[in-house]
Amino acid sequence: MEEKATMMESFFEKVEEYSKTNISLFKLKAIDKTADVVSTIVAKIAILTVIMLAVVLLNIALSLWIGESLGKSYYGFIIVAAFYVLIALVLHLSGKTILKSPTNNYIILQMTKDKE
Repeated sequence: MEEKATMMESFFEKVEEYSKTNISLFKLKAIDKTADVVSTIVAKIAILTVIMLAVVLLNIALSLWIGESLGKSYYGFIIVAAFYVLIALVLHLSGKTILKSPTNNYIILQMTKDKE
């Protein structure tokens, strides 16, 4: 009888150890995935920031060029601003799906992909 009790205790100790190991492994995998997603997003934000700066400078140049062509420099800025307001209206009226779906899909893809 004592042998069975000892075997059961040993079994439960191994099950407990296995459970703790699995929980630790799950935590480490979650941390790894989160760090991977966050670092990817931070890198993309850095690249996007540089691109946005270039776009702003190009828009200023375009505004000045249009304004020079029309005779008043502020005309160019008004035309470029109106263009962006039009784009914003189209995006707003088309719903959030144009921007939201690709973002959601990217994050889900990053969270579910396996490391090679």
